Amino acid sequence: MDKLSLPRRTSSRLGVALGVIALGAFKIGRNTKTKYAQPYELPSDAEVSALLEAGRDCGANLVDTAPSYGSSEARLGALLPAANGMFVSTKVGERFENNASTYDFSPRAVRASVLESITRLRRAKLDLVCVHSDGSDRRILEREGAIDALLALQSEGRIARIGFSGKTVEGNRMALRSGSIDALMLEFHPLDDSHRSVIHEAHERGVAVLVKKPLASGRIAPKDAIPFCLAEAGVTTLIIGTLRCENFAANCRIGMQCSSNDR
Repeated sequence: MDKLSLPRRTSSRLGVALGVIALGAFKIGRNTKTKYAQPYELPSDAEVSALLEAGRDCGANLVDTAPSYGSSEARLGALLPAANGMFVSTKVGERFENNASTYDFSPRAVRASVLESITRLRRAKLDLVCVHSDGSDRRILEREGAIDALLALQSEGRIARIGFSGKTVEGNRMALRSGSIDALMLEFHPLDDSHRSVIHEAHERGVAVLVKKPLASGRIAPKDAIPFCLAEAGVTTLIIGTLRCENFAANCRIGMQCSSNDR
């Protein structure tokens, strides 16, 4: 596969330049209770390694995972050496066990989750940890103590940056205005642009925006979704999950074409 030079974007709070297309690692670890229309088999280790190499060759330097993505964290820990420079984002708050999700945003659960992720990912320090909201964004932020727990772990040197992966405009705006987060993870695409004002505010505050489900779980063609999302200067990167190297490379080529002014 030919190497590409994917444009990169950054923010003052994030402090690292990310390729405008990032690799979502859900599909490498979980294939049950998903929102994808088509079923799929989990890839082999060789296939995962090839996908990670394809991402690197395209200039993508972020991979996104979570404890609720089945074996995703453990597989990345085994197949993605920390020394290769890939930025890894993971999450706290949701677990997926016995084919069902459970949620716990208490400080105790957050600490345990971070320490387990450090072990599974085989990293001394996590690059970015986002609160993985179940949709009750306001309650999580006002009552659960998850952000405070992440701040404590940050002060201990366990994590480098804190994020919030919310589902509501109100919740993501509240997280943004808390002054405690370095990145927002939110849904944004041609079928739902309700977070546009949040993206603008994040840009003004120097907070990175990582767009999840930019293709609306496969309902929008990349040629339509990627330019739409990257037209917003406040969008840092688009997290796109795939198991096919050629699909990821094609997405990166689209990202290159519509981000020619990025550095």
